Amino acid sequence: QVQLVESGGGLVQPGGSLRLSCAASGSTFRINDMGWYRQAPGKERELVATVRRIGITVYADSVKGRFTISRDNAKNTVDLQMTSLKPEDTAKYYCNARSQLTSYWGQGTQVTVSS
Repeated sequence: QVQLVESGGGLVQPGGSLRLSCAASGSTFRINDMGWYRQAPGKERELVATVRRIGITVYADSVKGRFTISRDNAKNTVDLQMTSLKPEDTAKYYCNARSQLTSYWGQGTQVTVSS
């Protein structure tokens, strides 16, 4: 089993920045990909960004150039640096870790972009 704990959400004005962090514990050796997803009210959960153990990253088109995902394999953490935030980025953000067979989720952290 893998446990994921997120931190760093909050309220920020449009154009502002936030950094989300996720720490994994448990059977972390099983993890291949780590990433962030988000879900806004009334919408489906969507990919924000992922990073493979070897460092390959994938971003949603809506966040390219504004968000940066980073991973520390030694510490089993994945961070999401979010800049130039827009109201449409408002959502609950979930950390995700994938092994060959299983996908693990954190409890989520709320990000609200509003003036």
